[in-house]
Amino acid sequence: MRNHLEATAFFLILHNIYLKKYEMIISPIHEIEVQSICEINERKELMEIFIQYGKKPECNMNEIRQRAEELVTKNLGAADAAHFAFAEATADFFITCDDRLLKLCKNFESNIIAFNPVEFCIREKLK
Repeated sequence: MRNHLEATAFFLILHNIYLKKYEMIISPIHEIEVQSICEINERKELMEIFIQYGKKPECNMNEIRQRAEELVTKNLGAADAAHFAFAEATADFFITCDDRLLKLCKNFESNIIAFNPVEFCIREKLK
């Protein structure tokens, strides 16, 4: 049931990105992770979503790298730290389905709020 709710929330968020209510920020680590997906159709679908909806903002990658290194010392893996640091530098929210990552991110002092997709939809009153 939970996976169904998260999938529904994902598509609701994606629909609102399509309506230009929100922007989907794509980090370099997203592209690396998607390229590593073995299932060809899944990889193609995600790349198409990134191409159609994703934004690649300009940012100071040295500052992001430094913040990611700091987050690694707080029990985040390198990829998760890079995602969160990039989000802090470029976004208003950080949305993830990874419960462990979400729990850790909620304990950091940050300029952004971390949500799972369902929490985000509830907070933003998306229907």
